[in-house]
Amino acid sequence: MRKPWRWASLLAAMTLVVAACAEDGSTTTTGGGDTGTTAGPTETTEGATETTGAAGEEIVLAASVPLTGEFSIPGTKHRDGYQICVDIMNERGGLLGRPVRLLAEDNRSDTEVAVSQYERFINVDQVDALLGTFSSLISFPTTAVAEQNSYVYPVASGGAQRIWERGFEYLFYFQQQTAEGLGESVFLALEHYRDEGLISEEDYPQTVAMAYADDFFAAAIINGMVGGDIEIPDSGEIISLAPGYLETYGIEPVFDQQWPVGFTDWLTLANSIAAAEADMLVVTTASPDEAIALVSALQTVGYQPKIAFFSQGTQIEFYDNLQDASNGTLIYSAYHLLANWEGELLGEPYTNFDFIEAWNAEYGRDPDEDEAIPFAVCQGMTQAIEATGGTDQVAMRDWLASRTADDPVRTVLGDFYWDERGLPIGRSPILTQWDDGTLNFVYPVGEFEGTVDMVYPKPEW
Repeated sequence: MRKPWRWASLLAAMTLVVAACAEDGSTTTTGGGDTGTTAGPTETTEGATETTGAAGEEIVLAASVPLTGEFSIPGTKHRDGYQICVDIMNERGGLLGRPVRLLAEDNRSDTEVAVSQYERFINVDQVDALLGTFSSLISFPTTAVAEQNSYVYPVASGGAQRIWERGFEYLFYFQQQTAEGLGESVFLALEHYRDEGLISEEDYPQTVAMAYADDFFAAAIINGMVGGDIEIPDSGEIISLAPGYLETYGIEPVFDQQWPVGFTDWLTLANSIAAAEADMLVVTTASPDEAIALVSALQTVGYQPKIAFFSQGTQIEFYDNLQDASNGTLIYSAYHLLANWEGELLGEPYTNFDFIEAWNAEYGRDPDEDEAIPFAVCQGMTQAIEATGGTDQVAMRDWLASRTADDPVRTVLGDFYWDERGLPIGRSPILTQWDDGTLNFVYPVGEFEGTVDMVYPKPEW
């Protein structure tokens, strides 16, 4: 049952939208009727891009993404992942025989701006379909906007479990699992490599230092490790995660500190971490920028853990900034170049290798997870539109909710079908590790060709 929500009237929402437009200076274009043709993205207003296709009634896909502000690096990558999906569809004749247009607006990493933009997409532009934003922080309120308006919201980045415990019916997550569950993967990998003899009993980590951002996603990973509670807003419901992965796997926490939004005193934090002398380091951040800054500070103070696990850092910017200091860093990922899932686009097979080839042709480099995730979201929504023969939100919602292991949504991130909350079933996180500019795939072992042994202990920073 969907829980009741109290929302302002449409007139009030329109007033908020007008105010938001005046604030950020952006405008938007409604779908349908555009007969122009362009080869790619065209800048139309500050922070908004669109692509037009061949003559005909357009299908408009809309996303509010952080192109500036705290989340600008992954946000821009999300836009680009959506854009290349739209471009490929238009090159192949469009969706349902109609050109597709991406309407992407910059929310400036601001939740209020993002909420206003999604309200405008739905109530003013009346777009055909929504695409998810970046960050659990922004996804939490924007998913509520979609749910209240009965719009399908495919979540690209929104792993915090509180997003998924509100009884919503129109949300579908396109990553492996909630953030609270991701931390277990590093302990499963440690046990696997201990059992294989790569890690000796004497050298197995006994203590851990944890540092994390004041962010939904970052804090949620730590919450799962320590066995905390999840408070579901507006419901009074509390979900216990006890005992937590640290207790389950016998690792003692000796340092636990959260840093605030806008934090810059990385050297002081690094000194505090070093003083704890933990065998293992866990760092969960809101953006790769924070991970880069902290590693640089840890390198300065000379702290050398046996293993360092980060929630962000698969992006090429991590290696470009840190070079050899990135070596041995273990990082969660939703995606890897070697995981050759056979996805689908416009009714034809479209594998991860196809995606990599197209991305290299456009950008001259391999894609990373922040570009692959939105591409997979676009694949999923495209399959829903094709299967239902249009963009009726209820029909698309019902089709997505009825997927099974034998008949899933097929993407470059793998096959998806979901439980009643919209969380994927049967998906395992991928653990990666940097080695001289190569992001190796180290766990789970044996699921795909190309897995390499984890380097342990981590080389010195």
